[in-house]
Amino acid sequence: MDTIATARSNSISLALRRAAQKWRKRQAIVFKDRAWSFRDLDTAADRLANWLLVDLGLTTGDRVAVYGRNSDGHLLAWLGCVRAGLVHVPINYALKGPELTYIVNQCGAKALIVDPALDENVQSVRTDLKVSIYAFISGCEGSILDIAMASTSPHMNDPLLDGDDIAQIMYTSGTTSHPKGAMMSHGAMMAQYQSCICDLDYADTDRSLAALPLYHTAQLHAFTMPQILIGAYARLIESPVPDIVLRLIEEERITSFFAPPTVWISLLRHEDFSKRNLSTLTKIYYGASIMPGPVLEELRNRLPQAGLYNVYGQTEIAPAATVLRPEEHAERPSSAGRPILNVQTRIVDINMNDVPVGERGEIVHRSPQLLSGYWDKPAETSEAFIGGWFHSGDVGHMDEEGYIYIVDRMKDVINTGGILVASREVEEALFAHAAVSEVAVIGVPDEKWIEAISAVVVLREGMNATEADIITHARESLAPFKVPKSVRFVASLPKNASGKILKRELRQSTD
Repeated sequence: MDTIATARSNSISLALRRAAQKWRKRQAIVFKDRAWSFRDLDTAADRLANWLLVDLGLTTGDRVAVYGRNSDGHLLAWLGCVRAGLVHVPINYALKGPELTYIVNQCGAKALIVDPALDENVQSVRTDLKVSIYAFISGCEGSILDIAMASTSPHMNDPLLDGDDIAQIMYTSGTTSHPKGAMMSHGAMMAQYQSCICDLDYADTDRSLAALPLYHTAQLHAFTMPQILIGAYARLIESPVPDIVLRLIEEERITSFFAPPTVWISLLRHEDFSKRNLSTLTKIYYGASIMPGPVLEELRNRLPQAGLYNVYGQTEIAPAATVLRPEEHAERPSSAGRPILNVQTRIVDINMNDVPVGERGEIVHRSPQLLSGYWDKPAETSEAFIGGWFHSGDVGHMDEEGYIYIVDRMKDVINTGGILVASREVEEALFAHAAVSEVAVIGVPDEKWIEAISAVVVLREGMNATEADIITHARESLAPFKVPKSVRFVASLPKNASGKILKRELRQSTD
């Protein structure tokens, strides 16, 4: 019997149904030689939900872990889970051994869906996994892709889901040693999709390139999902290989692309950047980590037709929290912007009092986009929400117009001789050296200084610099106590699949 609750219900699954009803046969997603219309995605979600619930015997609320690289099958696994009322748990495809085992077992997954190319990693720990159902994303009969492309179209009654029902457990990026599972509800995701559509200027005419990992909240939830719901086109590829990205922007007349600073740097340095016609690219999105000022200026100069959007946030807020829009970049290029539609943000001291304008404090949020808590970690959940606000762990300040400036992650601030130094400030200065391609600044244990500032540098191809060159350059713009005590040159910086530099690994390499 229909009820008022049924008529008023809202979920990610129902949002997909609405998009399919509006856009129908219009092309939504392309991966390799496979194209999916909006109606195709909706029908595939029905087939997969029926398979998960009926054939595999899962029930509403069960956790389904998905371990794979970007593909249409990977995206469809997500859509099938939310259609069935199951909890989707994406796993970083770079994890294996104990790290893979930890996530599968910690979330209590009943099913594990695997990319065939990664099955060897699963088999090596299978006896340690407490999961009873295994399936593949593609490559065999009965895989996600096989079921999604079947000729049958089973009738699927959408589960009556509340906004507080959990849609996904998204594990933190792994830059810390023990990732936590952020429980993201249907209501939180829907609030964030609404914010992104509004503040990131999405339109049904957008042609986007989705190259960052779908297991990561930024690509899936700040970009691909809200773009699907607004009726935009997405070309999905496995990873952001520079020559492939630049070729597809030209060939498919891509208008919209998101990447972290490390990927934008790799594109700018590639020889094809100046050879390809990138004139259709009118919306450039960056985030996940801080964009160095010199790189931002280079990007603006080489793609003058494009509007830039700095998107700041984190997994726990679904993930977008603030946006610096194109028209705001000229006056405040170093700002992370202002809070988006469904987010309220403050800068506070340790007693939860607002700090004066321009002074540093911790960034805290209130928002319907926030996580419901960390899976099976009540103490960590309580700590994150002290004072009725979510504590981001980021240090920043706010100007008189409400624009946020990120100083650093609290764990990346360096205590040198009792003075706190933001690693970002030193990195900005070093990026201005003509020979520096990438740089990460860390604190290393030191008997005299508590922590000594150390720079890890990747040089531009064909250019040279010595430790003395870098330190001399730093002295030109930094106070003496901020100048690195040492410089180490490396071929590349360790990064996770979303492009974040893993400073934890750099610190460990100095121990």
